[in-house]
Amino acid sequence: MKKQLERKHSLAIRWLHWVNFPLLAMMIWSGMLIYWANAVYSIRIFGTEFFHFFPPWFYEFLGIPYRLAEGIQLHFFFMWLFAVNGLIYVVYLAASGEWRAILPVPGSFGRAVRVALYDAKIVKKLPPQGKYNDAQRIAYTLVILMGAGSVITGLAIYKPLQLAWLTSLLGGYEWARWEHFWLTILFVLFFFVHIIQVAMAGWANFRSMVTGYDVVDAAEAKAEVMAEEVAA
Repeated sequence: MKKQLERKHSLAIRWLHWVNFPLLAMMIWSGMLIYWANAVYSIRIFGTEFFHFFPPWFYEFLGIPYRLAEGIQLHFFFMWLFAVNGLIYVVYLAASGEWRAILPVPGSFGRAVRVALYDAKIVKKLPPQGKYNDAQRIAYTLVILMGAGSVITGLAIYKPLQLAWLTSLLGGYEWARWEHFWLTILFVLFFFVHIIQVAMAGWANFRSMVTGYDVVDAAEAKAEVMAEEVAA
């Protein structure tokens, strides 16, 4: 079967992706240092607590106690870098037209279910896809919205008096903090699922995010172009 070299990811996408990885990791880590000082959230059903964020052993294992000041300094420093990187990413998607490959299209949600069934080995045929399959389109779009939500809720917590209108719009300081916390949990879950998906996809998928190119079957490349044209 004939193989060909295909351009997969632009230099800007790759840089923004890899820069965002350590920035998000530092935001989550420093956020944990802050949250430890007032760890109030848990999963409760009908008044019964099933899990508290987070057990004492978790903080002891990571050496988190007594590092609140450090957490605040790190969080507020990396917050701006995270926000700027995210803004550049969104502007690039809009200016380059690459948003067409990421945003869900009509039928994406139905095909995403089929992608999930394919990954679970329940069905044998993968739905037609372009640069990203429909499950990825939905996930990546949600991550962009989650990033925006994290910045907005973070600013409401950071400056609750100066940005009183924003804090009030989010339901008040306590609600803004609650929303910020759960967005962070969703980021962590996405991170783990993303790593698993990359591992399942194989070395070629990782290599394409480093080099920007992938070696594909000529027939598959043609089908991918046709799928992207249909989606557009």
